Amino acid sequence: MHIGFIGLGNMGSAMAANLLAAGHEVTAYNRSQHKVDALAAKGARPARTVAEASRAEVVVTMLADDAAVEAVSFGADGIVESLGPDALHVSSSTISLALAERLTAAHADAGQRFVSAPVFGRPEAAAAAKLFVVAAGAADDLTELAPVFEAVGQRTFVMGSEPKAANLVKMSGNFLIASVIESLGEAMALVTKGGVDAGEYLDLLTSTLFDAPVYRTYGGLVASREFEPAGFAATGGLKDVRLALEAGEGLQVPLPIASLLRDRFLTLLATGGGHLDWSAISALSARDAGGPGPVA
Repeated sequence: MHIGFIGLGNMGSAMAANLLAAGHEVTAYNRSQHKVDALAAKGARPARTVAEASRAEVVVTMLADDAAVEAVSFGADGIVESLGPDALHVSSSTISLALAERLTAAHADAGQRFVSAPVFGRPEAAAAAKLFVVAAGAADDLTELAPVFEAVGQRTFVMGSEPKAANLVKMSGNFLIASVIESLGEAMALVTKGGVDAGEYLDLLTSTLFDAPVYRTYGGLVASREFEPAGFAATGGLKDVRLALEAGEGLQVPLPIASLLRDRFLTLLATGGGHLDWSAISALSARDAGGPGPVA
């Protein structure tokens, strides 16, 4: 399958490389050309413009936020204008429900197809093709895209025929991950100030009641304070919590824990930690208890 890939960050570079490894033809675009060059060395076709990358059967976008997706999708030489009739745009970015609805409508008006397929997993999972794909769109489109999803992930979960449903599930999942990070930070601040070793405490948690990937992965980062380099930056964490709050307001669902998390991320950014991994919000609890904060 000929696939255009737009957005070669930590996640996108690995996903595009796995598509190449699975035998797909990939044309890649990124604002930073050196990332395109690195992928071209693995066999990808370099694209100098969004329009060039969009001349494919499928174009995948993996970008930071709504503004980045809007910038490549709309306007002169954007995806909507450049994608061929009946071609597919797959958005793997974590975006708002409003933008997912706008993209669905715009592609339908242009005679194209749109699917939301955000993913769960950190960069190491992306490199190993072990992501979990959350997909929503027309059933026939999802069937056609199965080889794409299989190349980047270990399992695909279908959330219905409306693309925005996948975005809602993705932002809710990130809200839950942030909740786990915050609660781990609070619990570890409590036990370590009482003299318990953080590593031994984590071993207890993950060997008993909390034997789950999110506790093993983020518990390790929290216990060891490994916040650099960021697998997912704190600025992105704030963005995703805000998306959940926006969705909650639109659906009239109060999310009081999400409001607390927004403030925790704002505190981390205000104290110079925006570049750190989003798990660094856990260190705010240690700081509040008289220990070291997330920023040295």
